[in-house]
Amino acid sequence: MNNQSNDSLSGPNGQSNVWLWAAAGLGGLMAARALLRRGREFDFRDKVVLITGGSRGLGLVLARALAEEGARLAICARDPAELERARADLAGRGAEVHVFPCDVTDRAQVAEWARVCQHRFGRLDVLINNAGVIEVGPVEVQTLADFEEAMRTHFWGPLYTILAVLPEMKRQRAGRIVNISSIGGKIGVPHLVPYSASKFALTGLSEGLRAELMKDGIVVTNVCPGLMRTGSPRNAVFKGQHRAEYAWFSISDALPVTSIQVERAARQIIAAIKRGDAELIITTQALVAIKFHALFPELSADLRVLANQLLPAPGGIGARRAKGKDSESALAPSLLTALSDKAAEHNNEMS
Repeated sequence: MNNQSNDSLSGPNGQSNVWLWAAAGLGGLMAARALLRRGREFDFRDKVVLITGGSRGLGLVLARALAEEGARLAICARDPAELERARADLAGRGAEVHVFPCDVTDRAQVAEWARVCQHRFGRLDVLINNAGVIEVGPVEVQTLADFEEAMRTHFWGPLYTILAVLPEMKRQRAGRIVNISSIGGKIGVPHLVPYSASKFALTGLSEGLRAELMKDGIVVTNVCPGLMRTGSPRNAVFKGQHRAEYAWFSISDALPVTSIQVERAARQIIAAIKRGDAELIITTQALVAIKFHALFPELSADLRVLANQLLPAPGGIGARRAKGKDSESALAPSLLTALSDKAAEHNNEMS
């Protein structure tokens, strides 16, 4: 009796067939994905783009780049003087721009901003949730108020703006929502715990909404940048040994080996919006760190324990808050922070 199996998937030839079928299936999936992405390609010309935190830093740089794409801009921020400087900057570049003082943590103000924008432009095409706060210091000096502020700004604020624009986007059967999260929304970063916790929440919001809103023609993109040379450390909050905290943070944010020019980051974000990507991770360093963390979570956790031991201990001003511009030392500003200091001047980070 011949006991040899007739199963075409057994034996060396069968194994080859399995790999061939797997490769064919993967190729089919990639082809289908390419067709779907082609259907999601996006042109910014004459589109209305709303940007929170658009008066300085990454938000302002994105607004400049989108103006070059022919977009019509609506930016909001809390500081009217900052907004006016941003408006003059963008108008001087030929942009059509509307500015609106708005605190994204106030749902009523957000609803009014969306209403005014829709009345002015007649449509709402893209929302970029960029407004953010950064509190730097060991967890011993972080208060409940710090965590609440981070969550209001990075989770509730984006949720308020999304809920405000969704009815119009659903009516149009089209829209783009972009949430600027962070590498800190993928990996818990020591001395940035309120920031990281709130960015994790924003990442989860982005992923869930993308799955549910695609049926309505609305594409959600989550952006996780590493360090960018925006000039923002001057306006971040530092606690504990605030001068030492500002030194390590601002130097890391300025060096080419650890950070990226913000204009390059903005171009990558705009390209991801056009493609309708689910997620964009900016900087090779951030991508490697995130992949390493996913593959080796225990080792990644141990390395962050070691990194924390190199950071300033609690002390200094304790739980009191100091802006970066009030935390200067011999190391910052210095030659090590020159690129970030230059970016601060260019991107409206200076008072």
